[in-house]
Amino acid sequence: MPTLPGGGAFRTPNPTLAAGRADEAAIAVVRHFGHRLLGLPYTLLGAVRRPSPGWTGPWHYWWQAHFLDCLVDAGWRELRREQHYDGGSGPSAGRLAARLLRTVRWRNGFRFTNSYFDDMAWLALASQRLDGLAADADKPRFRNRAAARRLLAQLELAHTPDLGGGLFWSTDRDFKNTPATAPAALYLARSGDTGQAARLLDWLDAELYEPERRLYLDGVRIVSGKPVLVPDIYTYNQGPVLAALLAVGRDADLQRAAELVHGIAAGLLQQPEVTEEEGRKLVLRTHGAGDGGLFTGILARYLALAARSDQLPGDVRELAARMVADTAAGFWAGRAIENHRSWEVLVFPSDPAASAAGKPQPDTGVELSTQLQAWMTLEAAATLAG
Repeated sequence: MPTLPGGGAFRTPNPTLAAGRADEAAIAVVRHFGHRLLGLPYTLLGAVRRPSPGWTGPWHYWWQAHFLDCLVDAGWRELRREQHYDGGSGPSAGRLAARLLRTVRWRNGFRFTNSYFDDMAWLALASQRLDGLAADADKPRFRNRAAARRLLAQLELAHTPDLGGGLFWSTDRDFKNTPATAPAALYLARSGDTGQAARLLDWLDAELYEPERRLYLDGVRIVSGKPVLVPDIYTYNQGPVLAALLAVGRDADLQRAAELVHGIAAGLLQQPEVTEEEGRKLVLRTHGAGDGGLFTGILARYLALAARSDQLPGDVRELAARMVADTAAGFWAGRAIENHRSWEVLVFPSDPAASAAGKPQPDTGVELSTQLQAWMTLEAAATLAG
């Protein structure tokens, strides 16, 4: 087996085991968090928290976008295996995804747009992937395309010459950042507009790439008319940049993508745990709960893409795969079982490196974001199993 920086060797996940774990995560999130909007049939939203605050609770648009992405993952696995994700006879994951997209629009005031361009970029990406699934399954696509058209128009409005390029984060137009620019670049590249995507990548490289750490900073804020760098580094910012670099695919992009994978391994891992049997575990750092509860799952999604890309050197692909596999194994090992009157559900930790004492406790509140993060990571690991 090939060795990796820091010791250890790449282990190909067991296909049946990895897919089974992703199925279990899908079942857990759909059963525990999925609910109808105001009890209306054929609707679906993810509750922000369990126990649920109900209709009066907060509305997290971008969490729903990642719920949609996870359902699309499960839907493609259903198509490949010709097997329902939970083994039952209810709606397929793809059908649930279509219901979710429709319900997001209803819950969002009968529109797909909001005040945050990064939110809209995430929903555009998820809608684009749902459209691909619908095409493969020969299902209706008009709603997916309508969402994409409306969201693309908003993303184009956010891309201005201010600060040299990039996308504004919100309609306040005082902050251009990686969270908005990177997913927009990926969406454009996947839509065939690689020229525009390349210009966004060039802006990110010029303004927000830190060569020493080989990672991307958060953004540039306008304060009293002057640019002020926001140097924070988050896991999720690296993921869509990595995917966009691969999608645009210029020689410099591919070199930067390889550097980025190494930068993630050098700067965004948990403290290494070394055992005699397994060597060093490459478990990704996480960012707690709330919005941060999604961050590392997003990175895992796109690291898996890098691991499957024949555009990258073998050692880079193996390193990316190892980070996904080890992080997924951590989430799985940290799961707890929550019992209800007639059923039970898995609950995943927000930290894949948590000790047994850090596992979720029964009957305590748990947020959708952290559960989606674990589900995304387990889906990512399943794609590496073939």
